[in-house]
Amino acid sequence: MGVHQWARHAIEQSLLDEDAQGFDQAVALRALLSAVIERNRAGRSAADLAAELQFIADNLDDERDYSFMRP
Repeated sequence: MGVHQWARHAIEQSLLDEDAQGFDQAVALRALLSAVIERNRAGRSAADLAAELQFIADNLDDERDYSFMRP
């Protein structure tokens, strides 16, 4: 299992726990994201983390074509 598969599995398990607790999934996902960002800040600069988050936000559209992608 690769690290990305592991992360997806960890989220799925967390969401099963969230469901059992009766939390709203959208709220639980925001809380998980906040916790990950908080933990990441312990070892990275705010600027580095902000740049990564901005890159992720800029690339949320699955339908968008990028110049570096081949058809």
